[in-house]
Amino acid sequence: MKLNWRIFLAFAHDLAACAAAWLASFWLRFNLEIPAPYGELALETLLWVVPLHAALFVGFGLYRGIWRFASLPDLKRIIAAVAIAAVAVPTALLMLQIAVPRSVLIMSPAFLIMIMGGNRLAYRAWKERSLGALVPKQREPVFVIGAEEAAVNLIKELARSPQWRVVGVFDDDATKHGRQLHGVNVLGRVDDLAAWKQRHDGRHAIIAMPEASHGVRRRAVEMCRRAGLNVLTVPSFDDLMSGKVTVSQIRHVELDDLLGRDPVVLDTAGLNNWFSGRVVLVSGAGGSIGAELCRQIARYRPRQLILFELNEFALYSIEQEFGERFPALPVVCAIGDVKDATRVAQVLGAYRPSVIFHAAAYKHVPLMENENAWQAILNNVAGTRVMAQAAIARGVEKFVFVSTDKAVNPTNVMGASKRLAEMVCQALQQPTGTRFVMVRFGNVLGSTGSVIPKFREQIAKGGPVTVTHPDITRYFMSIPEAVQLVLQAGLMGGGAEIFVLDMGEPVRISDLARDMIRLSGLGEGDIRIVYTGLRPGEKLYEEPLAADENSLPTPHPKLRIAKARQEDGAWLARLSEWLAPDGVPRDETVKTELAQWVPEYSGN
Repeated sequence: MKLNWRIFLAFAHDLAACAAAWLASFWLRFNLEIPAPYGELALETLLWVVPLHAALFVGFGLYRGIWRFASLPDLKRIIAAVAIAAVAVPTALLMLQIAVPRSVLIMSPAFLIMIMGGNRLAYRAWKERSLGALVPKQREPVFVIGAEEAAVNLIKELARSPQWRVVGVFDDDATKHGRQLHGVNVLGRVDDLAAWKQRHDGRHAIIAMPEASHGVRRRAVEMCRRAGLNVLTVPSFDDLMSGKVTVSQIRHVELDDLLGRDPVVLDTAGLNNWFSGRVVLVSGAGGSIGAELCRQIARYRPRQLILFELNEFALYSIEQEFGERFPALPVVCAIGDVKDATRVAQVLGAYRPSVIFHAAAYKHVPLMENENAWQAILNNVAGTRVMAQAAIARGVEKFVFVSTDKAVNPTNVMGASKRLAEMVCQALQQPTGTRFVMVRFGNVLGSTGSVIPKFREQIAKGGPVTVTHPDITRYFMSIPEAVQLVLQAGLMGGGAEIFVLDMGEPVRISDLARDMIRLSGLGEGDIRIVYTGLRPGEKLYEEPLAADENSLPTPHPKLRIAKARQEDGAWLARLSEWLAPDGVPRDETVKTELAQWVPEYSGN
């Protein structure tokens, strides 16, 4: 501990407090008139009492804290040090055969705790009042939504803020109404915001409910907006617990706060046992899903992580990220095409992965519909077959195929190609050997090519925001949640199952656009929404399950199993012939023949 003048002053204060408490105890013991012999005794014993206390004060780390931020932990350290001293002092005096009145030995520790603790808290209160005098009087009035611990901490932090002045707290718990949080009144329910806004001239509200469900927080946001308030929020509970941020780091409400769902409960022990000490390969590791798979797998300390990616820049980016975030994790960055059987065999042969997550795919629906239909088949179907057959040949324990809800009753080439890839994995499943697990989910917030980045860009340019149809809906979840459920499904899968993620309720894309416009601080009068018509291969809604499939529950509430039609080895041999034509078939030919392989496909 570096010594400076502030520490010296604090140490000197505590030694003076120790002496004062000792002498005051004698003074009170003898009714404010200390007899001469006992006055001498009090002064002589200070030569033993003060050094003993000094040693204990230093030993208990009383000078690591800052008086300006004195709090309960500091008081606990003071009590612990004085309590030990209350035993050590009588013991030392007894060994020296010095008789001291017992009442002195009892009163002195109590006085010392009051002096040391009281002066620290008084100093903190004085400093906060001094800072408050420097804070402008015309601070912005702000309401706090929520009356739990996060709200209390936020109010304490904002008391020193030069920008905000908390004028009221709102919570739906009626038992808290009329009470106070750190001197601020709990005014009523969230529904009462509009009435109180006029009384306090409030223009802002901060939602301080990081542990609440997304539904509760979404309702709070809606109530604030109806009251005409600008809405802010504290960081998420996960971020607060990780220590990355503090409750005072308020931010604007983001789309994840409105569309997000309750946290996923994972079998952490099972996942740790599955990945720990194993080699794991992720194809498409530079994409949004593949990269998040790599991040989450890294938390379970695999022996080695193989990042397989065709895009050089994407692979470079994630290599740089992992070098900073997971420097101790052995990572292999392998550039390669999943359709290149020689390269795939080389990588699998060199590193012998136990688990493969196959996330490499072409997934942009309109782009794959015209001009690129055969490339979608080659990459999504032939590439999956190459990876899967190499996995069998190299003795991979489990192969997890990342699919899509667009594989259900597909109306486009991309969805049909993913359904065909599922069928390939099922056809390759044998009673022993590599176990194949397929996982379907819908759109993820912020993924490459998703509608969210497009809307952000359009809003930044001043609009208009383009939506294909006023009634079009999609399922959404965050990238981390989708990947968590992929990992959980991969762990649970025994072979040939198609897991379907619980995507919650579908979201109307036009409502999503309106939310994003409002979150940007604008209104529909500022940014127009223009409907452009459905694109090639696009349908109004996505289905989580096909009509001819039976959905079975699993032990996990957010995962179900779709029992789909399965093919055999003979079917796979015929498919392999179709995937090796002499030339590049025309889009119309691809779509016609695709319908023969995927009967539920209804392309145009």
